[in-house]
Amino acid sequence: MKFSRILFYLSLITAAAFLLSGYGYQWDLWGLGTGFTVLRYSAYSAIALTAVSAGTYWFVRNSGFLAKAFTIIAFLLMGSATATALYWQQEARSVPPIHDISTDLDNPPAFSAIVRLRTDAPNPPEYAGEETAQAQREAYPGIQPIILPDSVQPVMDHAVDLILDRDWEIVAINRDALRIEATEKLAWFGFKDDVVLRFTETDEGTRVDMRSKSRIGRSDVGVNAKRIDRFLTDLENRVE
Repeated sequence: MKFSRILFYLSLITAAAFLLSGYGYQWDLWGLGTGFTVLRYSAYSAIALTAVSAGTYWFVRNSGFLAKAFTIIAFLLMGSATATALYWQQEARSVPPIHDISTDLDNPPAFSAIVRLRTDAPNPPEYAGEETAQAQREAYPGIQPIILPDSVQPVMDHAVDLILDRDWEIVAINRDALRIEATEKLAWFGFKDDVVLRFTETDEGTRVDMRSKSRIGRSDVGVNAKRIDRFLTDLENRVE
């Protein structure tokens, strides 16, 4: 009973540290390096406590309700933290270390209104270059522009609706330049990724290009590519 209670409290502390690693950075309690250090060591602790709680349950399985409850809760908390850490580790290993994704690699949509918001960002607003383009071609061949059977302005209206549905911050809607710029703030660490949509009238309707770039970090662990793929898929479904 006593060991199960200690295990439970250690799991609560570890779970809190795991969550606060990101929120502490977002709330300016510490820097990014400290946040990643807290995340790394709390993940190590979670893995160890998951194994310990699983083994402990074998010894307390015939004990009272509280001993079993403390052990099960500890296992569930630490198992969740472990699964989250392993998931993101696998994601990071499965994608190239790039953070700038575009449907048009020959002429990527350029940021305009967002440039002033990236003044202090480690990653500049300019496109990352041919090395990034080649890495994207190999890792994300499905990231391509879409052609929609509608005129430009209605397609832009649908895109604005989707952006609002996602709670992204709209930075600019330029109907003369046929461009929309927006920012998504990620929940945990509060990282900000910027998006620009470019609309081009064609004989078939409207071509939509999209670019998504992280303000910080060498690798986006695949987030920008997923954002573009999901957004353009939803836009296709809404227009058609």
